[in-house]
Amino acid sequence: MLTPVDPGPAVVACSSCRRPGSPASGEPRDGARLVAALDRVQASDPAYRDIAIQSMPCLFACGDGCTVHLRAPGKMGYVLGRFGPDEDAARAILDYALNHAASAEGQVPYALWPQGVKGHFVVRVPPAGYVAT
Repeated sequence: MLTPVDPGPAVVACSSCRRPGSPASGEPRDGARLVAALDRVQASDPAYRDIAIQSMPCLFACGDGCTVHLRAPGKMGYVLGRFGPDEDAARAILDYALNHAASAEGQVPYALWPQGVKGHFVVRVPPAGYVAT
């Protein structure tokens, strides 16, 4: 069930998300379309090369699809959702991921948040062995 991946900075994207109101039979699913947009945006700009795009089915945030988990070793992680499956959302996610990776503990100052991620945060997740203060 678990597949090893690079433990560095990553955007883990739900590939099976369907946004509320999306047709149940629509293929590809919204999550898969967001993964494809993340891949395209990453490939278009070398600034994103150190942020891994990792896809997995179901992050269990179905009410908030399209959903991603931003993580990096020893840093606070974040789950964000309610994105459109498009390149504008993908660019905002990757821009935030760059700032997240560059931060000391995963906390990005609000002034550096791309407009496209504001209002999309669902939960923050402390790294193993820590809680936030």
